[in-house]
Amino acid sequence: MTTDLNQTIPFSFTSPEFFKNPYPFYDKLRSIHPIYWGNLLKYPGWYVTGYEEAIAILKDTRFKNRIPLPQTSKKYERLKNTQNDMMLFKNQPDHKRLRLLVSNVFTPRMVEHLRPYIQETVNDLLQQFQNKKTMDVVSDLAFPLASLIIAKIIGVPQEERYQFREWAASLIQTIDFTRSRKALDNGNAITIILRDYFKELIKRRKHSPEEDLVSLLIKEEQQGDRLTDEELLATCILLVIAGHETTVNLISNSILTLLKHPHQLMDLKEKPLLIEGAVEEFLRYESPTQMTARIASEDIEIHQTTIKKGDQVYILLGAANRDPNKFHDPHLFDITRNPNPHLAFGYGTHFCLGAPLARLETQITIKSLLVWKDNLQLAAPDLQWRKMIGFRSLNELQIIFD
Repeated sequence: MTTDLNQTIPFSFTSPEFFKNPYPFYDKLRSIHPIYWGNLLKYPGWYVTGYEEAIAILKDTRFKNRIPLPQTSKKYERLKNTQNDMMLFKNQPDHKRLRLLVSNVFTPRMVEHLRPYIQETVNDLLQQFQNKKTMDVVSDLAFPLASLIIAKIIGVPQEERYQFREWAASLIQTIDFTRSRKALDNGNAITIILRDYFKELIKRRKHSPEEDLVSLLIKEEQQGDRLTDEELLATCILLVIAGHETTVNLISNSILTLLKHPHQLMDLKEKPLLIEGAVEEFLRYESPTQMTARIASEDIEIHQTTIKKGDQVYILLGAANRDPNKFHDPHLFDITRNPNPHLAFGYGTHFCLGAPLARLETQITIKSLLVWKDNLQLAAPDLQWRKMIGFRSLNELQIIFD
């Protein structure tokens, strides 16, 4: 069974209405077919909006990852080669090898040890607005927090940590499906800067190790294997991207969602122990990562749909997380929802390695914000979302408070 390529395309991924609220469009697409064949991006492919269909594809290793740039691209060669060494775009057995080496260092226990520093950083950022009446959650809280935390983890000296904000914002544009030539030009240039920066940092840590991720990755060895210098560079740059984008989006989207649901906000304020479940619902309801892509390495049948070798597959995580066949009343925001098996961090072998860190940063930020000020409100109802398809990301989030 396949869907008809000649069917009327139900919506455009580049329309203002889509960026403002993609979920009605996802519903319409799912109503046609949970695995829909169409030309909604630059190239035709399969668009997966069903939850069970998404899981089936994400756990099937016959669907391969690929770097966003074509292998023939010469203009952005430094960016392309660096992405090619990133764990995010690797397939088995290379992915398993890299993930084992990195995951033995970047552990949930290491993340938990950061709790005091995260709390201190959140407190410091909020204190700067103690005598003010307004704040941009994105630029004043979420982004600097993510920058400072991931830079500390990597081992970047404190005085250099704020440099990473602009670098991360530019690099994320290079892996989104809306990327422009200008974004790729900027990304390639920033990749060169970052490579030079991390080469020097790695050189220093090889000579004088410290208790940071770079030092630990340098000495980490599994069964006689260790990261090459190129893989180490690519891992550091990947952490700069991933350590910012998911966390910034998650914190900002969570605060927005709470402010739009004041009764749920009050429940969480009165019952702070609900925070862990609340963060899971934030992840489901406004998934920071909305899409991931695969390519079929052979003809594969998924839920009575034949996907041909070489076909592009776009898995809409934000749509799967609102599939009514999996979630009761999926468009209802409920911080007590249980169970909540969302796919916001992916599924299977490529499940997001940074999930514990994003969860912890968001839990601490939301709890701290709710006890910091009363009467938090949106400054204006009109919100500007960044024009990205793969990520649900606000340009800014102005809030007011007493």
